[in-house]
Amino acid sequence: MNLRIVNYGAGNIKSIQFAFQRLGYEAKLTSDAEDLLKADKVIFPGVGEASSAMYKLRESGLDELIPQLKQPVLGICLGMQLMCKHTEEGNTKGLGIFQTNVKRFTDQVKVPQMGWNTITQLKSNLFKGIDPGDFMYLVHSYYAEDCNEKIANTHYELDYASALEHENFFGVQFHPEKSGKKGEQILKNFLNI
Repeated sequence: MNLRIVNYGAGNIKSIQFAFQRLGYEAKLTSDAEDLLKADKVIFPGVGEASSAMYKLRESGLDELIPQLKQPVLGICLGMQLMCKHTEEGNTKGLGIFQTNVKRFTDQVKVPQMGWNTITQLKSNLFKGIDPGDFMYLVHSYYAEDCNEKIANTHYELDYASALEHENFFGVQFHPEKSGKKGEQILKNFLNI
């Protein structure tokens, strides 16, 4: 399988690559448009700050390329947030793939949310073999608002969309690559879509 990870300088790429290696696949890092267009599956990772990450995407033209991809694309953490319309982090316009906005948790809770939390209201083939209430690993201060594209829910201060799906695009707020066997199952499911 021709598996590619979008290289735009934001993300803990090694843990994603190791997770796919454990499943028997090599995920290559690239920012080359042709390479991404030819891939069977694309991973859009992200750890960092939204406005600087978006700047890097615009600088390389990846901001225009990613929404045009026709194969399954999985956004992880900041990657998912950048696929939304807008994020409060740095007052940043996103790629507009998902029709929701990203807000910051209030100071009423510990920010960032760091550690294990449950996913519920599962609505996608991405979650085959995953049970409502299974735990995933999260590290984030911003969340995607509830919307029609929500395929998983998590509660932290409020209910928010911890996973989204629109056509060939999937996004997860949690880190499947750091979520043990259940996270590995989600990556396997993505490869089978």
